[in-house]
This record gives sequence, structure tokens and C-alpha cells, in this order.
Amino acid sequence: MTGPVAREGDLDSASSAPLHPAARDVLLAALDRGYADPRRLHRPGREARLLLDNAREATADALGVRPDEVTFTPSGTHAVHLGLLGLVRGSRRGDVVVHSAVEHSAVRHAVAWGARGAEVGVTGEGRVPLGELEQGAIAPEVGVVALQTANHEVGTVQDVGGLDLPDDVPLFTDACASMGRLPLPDGWAAAAGSAHKWGGPAGVGVLLVRKRARWRSPFPADDRVDERSTGFENVPSVLAAAAALQAVVAEREEVNARQHALVDVVRRRVAKEVPDVEVVGDPDRRLPHLVTFSCLYVDGEALVTELDRRGFGIASGSACTASTLTPSHVLEAMGVLTHGNVRLSVQRDTTRADVDAFCDALPGLVAEIRARVGL
Repeated sequence: MTGPVAREGDLDSASSAPLHPAARDVLLAALDRGYADPRRLHRPGREARLLLDNAREATADALGVRPDEVTFTPSGTHAVHLGLLGLVRGSRRGDVVVHSAVEHSAVRHAVAWGARGAEVGVTGEGRVPLGELEQGAIAPEVGVVALQTANHEVGTVQDVGGLDLPDDVPLFTDACASMGRLPLPDGWAAAAGSAHKWGGPAGVGVLLVRKRARWRSPFPADDRVDERSTGFENVPSVLAAAAALQAVVAEREEVNARQHALVDVVRRRVAKEVPDVEVVGDPDRRLPHLVTFSCLYVDGEALVTELDRRGFGIASGSACTASTLTPSHVLEAMGVLTHGNVRLSVQRDTTRADVDAFCDALPGLVAEIRARVGL
């Protein structure tokens, strides 16, 4: 049985990808076998526990970590909050988090809620100067440094493994945009991922905490065995997420090369064929599937709506905050054009014909929207 595929013209995999074919049969089978509480001693409970342990081992193997470093959470956002704030609470130095200006809103909100922030700026391509993070980490009250693995919005990949921090300052990395698509970097004490971004079911996050990390739960205690537990795990979805992750890791060399080439087509054609447009983010050191560009004198929401009417699904605005209609904090920090911003992210089965059709339609739509306001 094959899994669902993206609707033709769906170019928003960065928001959520369709269930990977490798996960569908696993999910359906686990619905019958994994319903019970995995911490009960009866037979259904033991069977659910076996499935949960299998999922943890498969996830650990795919990511190159230990099984006891893996915890499943209800979402990637929850994994970010739990991982980052747990390091803050476990710190002996203080509650200041040094973080980049382009961190996802989940990181920024966690810092505002349970810590104090010290922000470091970025380059015009969205790259974080490591020296500034390292210098900021020296301050006596700094407890944690947070640096994303890759930006959700513009795709720029950060040199997380190149950071040289004091031994008592742990690193948290938000890997939700890259987990599965790229190997995990080195050097982190805690990391977070989100299954629906790699083709697993929605409602499954992954928290990784290194065995020797000083981490303490920042939230009320649960009566589960694992101190990082967040309640009753959705065993069928967790198992399907692990299956999807294994498949994505196995095929990523081929898929990444194909997607990187497709995004190169979009970057090249948009810059050449649409007047007054700025393609943003690092052109090379980036996520393979994602590109963001901004069109002067164009409302991003209007462009998304018009493209949707013609069968193309893309995103606009700051990652996860398009409904606020506020300028992207990522683009503002980069000092690039924030007006008329859209994000395109190709799916696993997106073809050259799909991206050419999008690029063919875009110039006329931009011109049409500009004409409405007399430009």
C-alpha cells in the first residue's frame, strides 16, 4: 500500500509534509497493537511498550544518538520548550540565554517565558557570527546558548558544530527544520525535532538530551519513569514517525540532490524574470528544499491567495506566524526586504515540471497585483 502524495502544486513542505509512504502501513498496523498504556504490565501494555522501545531505538539509530537520549513529545514546539528551558534550569551559571536574532518564535517565546535573553545579530544571508555567540557566552550569568541548525524561513544552515563554548555553557539547537533532511551537527547538549516536517504524523516531536547534560525538567513532574516524559505517548504515531525518519535518512542523498537542483531553478528564474524581487538566504549553504523571496510593491498574502487560486500552495510571512500579518523578525534581522515575502518548499515528489509551472505563472501574477495599486 502506498502512502499519500502531495497535492499537485503543493509547494509548502516546510510547513508540513504528507505522510511518507514508509510510515502509512506502520501507522495502520500500530493502531491495533499500540493502543495500551506502555507502562502497564499486562500483555497489551507490554506490546505497546515494545513498540515504543522499537520506535526509540529506530529514531536513535537514524539520528546517530543513544536510545536513552530520545524522548517523544506532543510537538516540535514542546520539544523546543522542554529542551531549552530544561538546560536553563539545570545550569549552575545563570538564566541568560544567548541566542541568534533569527531563532524560531518557539525559542524566543521560551526565553521570554522562563529565562532572560541576549540576542546576537546576523549577516544579510541570515548567518550567525559564531564569534559573537562565543563572546556572549563568556558573561557570568549566561546559562545556555541557543543556535538553530537551519532557519525555518530562509533555509540558511548554521555552523553549529563550529561553536567553541565554555565547558559549563551547554548548547541547545532547534533542528526542527533540518532533522532527517540533514545529519545532526556536533556539540549540542539538547536538540529538538518535529516529525510532520520529515513526513511523519503530526503531533510527534523529538527531544534529544545528551546523557551527561545538566538538564532538569522546567515543568510540573509527571508520574512516568522518564523524567523528560510529557505524558501518555501516542505509540502508533511515534512508531510511524520513526519509520518515516528511517526512510528519509536512507534516501536523503538522492532526494536532497534533486530538491537542491529544483530550488536552484526557482532561485534563478525568479531573480531573472520578476522585476524588483529579492531572493534571500544563503544560496549554497541552505536547506535543499526551501527558498524565500520578497517582491517589492506586492502584498505577500495577496500573492499567496492568487497562487492558491491557480493551484500553487506556498507560504507567506514569518514561519508559524503568518496569521499575525506582522513583518518577519527573521527578514528584519537580516536587513532584507520584508514586504511581499513568500516561502516555497518543494515536496519529496515535486518535479521540474511543477517548479517550471510555478515560475511561468509568477511574473504575470506579480504584475497583476502591482497593477491593482497603480504600479
